[in-house]
Amino acid sequence: MNTRVDDLAIGQRRLYLCTPDRPDLADFVAACIDGGVDIVQLREKHLEARALLERAAVVRGVCRDRGVPFILNDRPDLALDADADGVHVGQDDARPALARRILGHGKIVGYSTHASRELDASGREPVDYVATGPVVHTATHPDRAPTGVDYITYAARTSTKPFFVTGGVTPEAIPALASAGARRFVVVRYLTEAGDPRAAARRLRDAIDAVDPHGS
Repeated sequence: MNTRVDDLAIGQRRLYLCTPDRPDLADFVAACIDGGVDIVQLREKHLEARALLERAAVVRGVCRDRGVPFILNDRPDLALDADADGVHVGQDDARPALARRILGHGKIVGYSTHASRELDASGREPVDYVATGPVVHTATHPDRAPTGVDYITYAARTSTKPFFVTGGVTPEAIPALASAGARRFVVVRYLTEAGDPRAAARRLRDAIDAVDPHGS
């Protein structure tokens, strides 16, 4: 199955895997999707361009076969070359407007926010979704101060874009995050460190469905 951007419906996505490169990348991504992941980002900041494009092709193939959007981190130019479904940029990366010019309007552009002023500004950017967090301190971003759950509540009240919560997302944490207003979740370590990623993704998805059974 091939995805088209018209069918990607970013607001309907609930469980977002952000993964680095790994030796079993294809099998890992497939297992996570089979368990309930419905959008995937390859986040690998240390590969040179050719190697990154090779790994992107692997993830793109798995995602396209399963009808799941594939996002590349940081590099809109390489996202275009990789035929990714979109790119995710941070506050210190390419500006969203530049990413949109490079990719055009048929692709997804996501944007990280870590404070209310950044979230407010995101409403004026040509982005399709925002990431909010990290809610707690994480090994993925060890130098970034956590936002706390109040930021989720603020995002739920004010964001004009679909938002995905980052930081410390586990099945046990999801009910409290959902109570604060979260409906979409980014997961890294709970899946990348799982012995059985398919089962781990299923636990996450079950927890999400329990707090939001109708995908509101």
